[in-house]
Amino acid sequence: MTEQTPVLRLEGIVKTFPGVRALDGVSLTLLPGEVHALMGENGAGKSTLMKVLGGIYQPDEGQIIVDEQPVVMSGPLEAKAKGIVFIHQELSLATELSVAENIYLGELPRKRFGLVDWAQLEANTNKILKKLNVGFNAKTRVGSLSIANQQMVEIARALTVDAKAVIFDEPTASLTDAEKVVLFEVIADLQSQGVGIAYISHRMEEIFKITDRISVLRDGQYQGTVNAAETDEEGVTQMMIGRKLDLSRNESHHELGEVAIEVRGLSCGNLYHDVSFEVRRGEVVGFYGLVGAGRTEIAETLFGLRNPSAGTILMNGEEVTIQSPADAIARGISLVPEDRKGQGLVLGMNCRDNMTLPQVGDLTAGPFVSDGAEVAIFDQYRDKLDIRTPGWRQTVGNLSGGNQQKIVIGKWLSMHPNVLIVDEPTRGIDVGSKSEIHNLIRELAAQGYAVIVVSSEMPEVLHVSDRIVAMYMGRIIRTFTSEEVTEDNLIQAISGIEGGKVA
Repeated sequence: MTEQTPVLRLEGIVKTFPGVRALDGVSLTLLPGEVHALMGENGAGKSTLMKVLGGIYQPDEGQIIVDEQPVVMSGPLEAKAKGIVFIHQELSLATELSVAENIYLGELPRKRFGLVDWAQLEANTNKILKKLNVGFNAKTRVGSLSIANQQMVEIARALTVDAKAVIFDEPTASLTDAEKVVLFEVIADLQSQGVGIAYISHRMEEIFKITDRISVLRDGQYQGTVNAAETDEEGVTQMMIGRKLDLSRNESHHELGEVAIEVRGLSCGNLYHDVSFEVRRGEVVGFYGLVGAGRTEIAETLFGLRNPSAGTILMNGEEVTIQSPADAIARGISLVPEDRKGQGLVLGMNCRDNMTLPQVGDLTAGPFVSDGAEVAIFDQYRDKLDIRTPGWRQTVGNLSGGNQQKIVIGKWLSMHPNVLIVDEPTRGIDVGSKSEIHNLIRELAAQGYAVIVVSSEMPEVLHVSDRIVAMYMGRIIRTFTSEEVTEDNLIQAISGIEGGKVA
């Protein structure tokens, strides 16, 4: 493989923003037919490097070399013309247009007098969709598709050109397990055609399943490249963060306080049924189950986003009515939502204003909001959560996904809640930041907070939880203590199997 002529080389790339050297002499080689992982913590420079390659940013120093020829990328269209295609993590689709129009946007086939050749457009699109084995067609309106299927439309764009290199940025973040299998088949097919694949992901199991080589960035600097078959998760993690991670199960023991929140017989239509549990002060209760099990819907009900159809909620032993997020916040319940962009942040606002938004009415100096009080809160949680940003004025939409998630967590921690609900706390976050957030969750419990963690990652719930609630099709099948839970009995429970019988 090393004797092959690279399809793409980056040499000595430097990119500086005010107060930040985002890339410091980064070099990278992509060979034909390989899947090359690019890894690093949030803020390590991965996205910046890809934006330089795509012409969104111009490098201060260094060269981009395609087919052994230096090139200057003026933008994504030029990159695509040179055979470099991007599959972005963030969807960039026109939801009111059809699948076909989105896939060929800007390149619609034409016939005489410049009219769109709709028949050719539909035929070309359905040919690509057949390869992806999806359940929609060329005429489907993109806005009617699920997020996962919209991601498949993004992927279909890569198949419209004779690509030399395809860059996938967290492509499985919104995909089901079945859709992941199709994606990996597409990647294998591109490999067989000699296309070089650059693959950005935080998911170690994917990296070691499909990649040939792994390159690591840390703080904008290139740390090295290793063969995937000759290393392991611990080795890559140490390259990324310069230290070992604590990946053990939760074995911490501290005295629990009184019951902070109790749920009795809670139901919500067809979403979940007859759910009962309690969370004590100083305790982390994890909710684990398959997609559609009802975990997120329970969290949304406790935060007032859904109204239950039956059951009661008790805070500190007293029955309460929660009909809105304002009610929940007044009761000391905070929710870090699964969808940080849609529900957790105002992307056009700066970091400080996002973090203090729920309590801005309490941070006044006379008729005005106290800038000093807001900045003090931001500084405290920036340091506590290691939020990487040049300063509070930075627009949240410009931060990496992991740092955005930390802003959301900091926003609710600054409210000093009685009950903190965290839905998928580390989705889209690198392993180093995951460890920090896991430690923070444990630290909050030790300080007396009652914490509910909803997660689809088994290592996560095993690592942070004192007890784990296993759900299946809207019902609690079993609640495990950290001492009695095993991977086998947890998997059986979330599959609806309890005591050898299907629930």
